Amino acid sequence: MGEVFDFSLVMSYQIKEMKEVILRYLLVPNPNFGKEEQPLPYLLYLQGGPGFESPRPTEGSGWIRKACEEYRVILLDQRGTGLSTPLTVSSLSQFTSAEKQVDYLKHFRADNIVNDAEFIRVHLVPDAGPWTILGQSYGGFCAVTYLSFAPQGLKQVLITGGIPPIGKDCSSDAVYRACIEQILHQNDKYYKRFPQDVEVVRELVKFLVESEGGGVLLPSGGKLTPRGLQTLGLSALGSSSGFERLHYMLERVWDPILVPGAPKRISYFFLRAFENWLAFDTNPLYALLHESIYCNGQGASSQWSAHRIRSEHENRFDAIKTTKEGGSVLFTGEMIFPWMFDEIHALKPFKDAAHLLAEKNDWPPLYDITSLNNNKVPVAAAVYYEDMFVNLKLAMATASEIAGIRLWITNEFMHSGLRDAGGQVLEHLMGMLNGKKPLF
Repeated sequence: MGEVFDFSLVMSYQIKEMKEVILRYLLVPNPNFGKEEQPLPYLLYLQGGPGFESPRPTEGSGWIRKACEEYRVILLDQRGTGLSTPLTVSSLSQFTSAEKQVDYLKHFRADNIVNDAEFIRVHLVPDAGPWTILGQSYGGFCAVTYLSFAPQGLKQVLITGGIPPIGKDCSSDAVYRACIEQILHQNDKYYKRFPQDVEVVRELVKFLVESEGGGVLLPSGGKLTPRGLQTLGLSALGSSSGFERLHYMLERVWDPILVPGAPKRISYFFLRAFENWLAFDTNPLYALLHESIYCNGQGASSQWSAHRIRSEHENRFDAIKTTKEGGSVLFTGEMIFPWMFDEIHALKPFKDAAHLLAEKNDWPPLYDITSLNNNKVPVAAAVYYEDMFVNLKLAMATASEIAGIRLWITNEFMHSGLRDAGGQVLEHLMGMLNGKKPLF
């Protein structure tokens, strides 16, 4: 069989060099057993995020099963995640000031993830040869950074739902303005699928508004408010099973009334599910660095871009006003807002650091358009037509700058295509590069 390695890196920030590489060797059940000693090529998987660790395979299925037929697969815990010196709520709290937190966090973007990958490649691949990379979502952003600054390390590049905006006009504002239309479209699709939830969500918003302090205490100690409720769209609206998961949550939003006259309450099930779905308590790096992934070079700062762009559409996203007028309360998409650092318990310690990161304007560049224009590395990318996270028009604009890229534009899958039908998606992309699929 092919083999799966799970790498994690322990980085020393003070001297800016790697001190240790922890290698964990995993064998995934696979009918192609017996290839352990064969000189298979390497494939590096770059996980989505930012701020989420690589998957832990428990069975031989999906894209990993397909990849192991031809490759030794490297699952990289990107710095700050998993076993790669994870940045958790408690570990980040070791820093004594917001300034020190920011000075540490600035080293956790795609440019340094690529540096880590190159360190591993030259020490692992025989003769320090190039390898194939597969980037999903934010991992695709990292793949384009890799193409920009270290193409010598790449044999082939596969991207799924992850072509980043790179043009000089592609600020974080431009990204959120482009994505807002798809967010509105996904809301419309959700309520058409589950029209009964229009009233359920309105009733829930009304209950939250009338609660003491304008919200309800969450199990962790944070507060669920109407605007917090709307953030469920981040996970619910953009994946293939998200609609159903949200609907099933809303089915159990209220505690049953067992005693006549007992007060109405939101169920613990719903409150707990809300927190589990957002996962900020286990992966705070996502909230802290999310907008920085759109800051490409000197002078670029996010200035809480999503918050400002949402305010341009406040007449549509104002949950309280919409509830009073009897409309459909809209959920938001992949957006991080400043008030989250007040309402989400796990993020409260990082409020000052988050504001400093939003103001930071001396980020190093993440892409080199000249290098991409002269690209020689074979690249194939799956572009999802209704992707809520990676806007189609911006992805196509970037693709036009990458020489030789081959695109598979499809509405068969959502952003979660690699998770939902990984073997099929990976086979199609590999076929585009090895001549088994048409180039159009």
